[in-house]
Amino acid sequence: MRVGLLSCVVAAVTALAASLLPATAQTAKPRSATAAAAGEGGKLQESNEWTVGIAGGLLEGTNIRFAAEMAKVLDDRPNLRVLPMVTYGALGNIEDLLYLRGVDVTITSADVLDEFVRNGTLANIKNRIRYICSFYINEMHVYVRPEIRTLEDLAGKKVSFNTVGSAANLTGGIVFDRLKIGAEKVFINNSVALEKMRSGEIAGVVHVTGKPTDLFAKFKPEPGFHFLPVPFARSLQDYYVPTKLTSQDYPNLLKPGETVETIGVPQVLAVYNWSPETERYRRVSRFVEYLFKRFDQFKQPPFHPKWNEINLASSLPGWTRFRAAEELLASTRAPEADVAVKQQFDQWMSAKTVPGGRRMSEDETRVLFEQFRDWMKRDGGQPPR
Repeated sequence: MRVGLLSCVVAAVTALAASLLPATAQTAKPRSATAAAAGEGGKLQESNEWTVGIAGGLLEGTNIRFAAEMAKVLDDRPNLRVLPMVTYGALGNIEDLLYLRGVDVTITSADVLDEFVRNGTLANIKNRIRYICSFYINEMHVYVRPEIRTLEDLAGKKVSFNTVGSAANLTGGIVFDRLKIGAEKVFINNSVALEKMRSGEIAGVVHVTGKPTDLFAKFKPEPGFHFLPVPFARSLQDYYVPTKLTSQDYPNLLKPGETVETIGVPQVLAVYNWSPETERYRRVSRFVEYLFKRFDQFKQPPFHPKWNEINLASSLPGWTRFRAAEELLASTRAPEADVAVKQQFDQWMSAKTVPGGRRMSEDETRVLFEQFRDWMKRDGGQPPR
């Protein structure tokens, strides 16, 4: 009886509360929180239409810094916005380019691309990936404990190759395998790995990134800890290059004038092979256009000094350049015929004198060259007399 009475009271209170609410409150449905529902569809489209995502890499790597610097220089909202992304690294960046929404451009390593071709894990990759240009060189850093004197000393010992998907994961593994260094590979974040080196849990750390990297440049030196040389062996001479770490790169870890021989691997600025009529193709094309137009800005401080290593016309043997980049490069190249004609024009001009002995202006020289070229075409390649 008491339970039944309590139920009646609860029901009555609930009905009374409902009757006191406005009718609209009783029937209103929760409003959508999307931008379109809020009348901001135009802003939504503007924010996404010309935004390009770049898969950079791990925070302690050089690739993410390059991605961030591109975002800074190329930003021209609403015409172009570049979003740098912290990712797993060079190996994972290719998979992100193929599968992850919002990734339009990536920085990876030349050996990563070739590794996918060799092992066949990504089908038809040469038709799915295009490159803008060969980028800069990432150096291989092998940092070890005092008792390790050579790479061979690492055989059977635990060595960290950064996290899975990183450049150290792939490049470091390839180099150790080709040099037949049978280390026990572990995959730990570099900062954590350095702490484990101090405790003796691991013997060394492999890091593949552009020098100088903050991981070592800002690292407090430990007594006896040092870089190991990596020989430029015959087995590494396909797409690796000889290079060195110097005291200018790491004054906290190397004595003045000291160098350590190592190898480097070219980086690649890569994109997906979008069809020219697609929105994604147009978006990436605009990114390429801005990159080419503003490239000289990267060669000045405070940007990374490795920008000065990059040649936008550099090629990647065995791979195809992104169509928009190829077209931009072609538009800046002088046709071979014009080059030959210009050489003949210069020889012809050296035999001519200008009335009054004055020097011709650039405009006068350009007009005369155009006339000279027309004469050459009309008269069968014979310079006018």
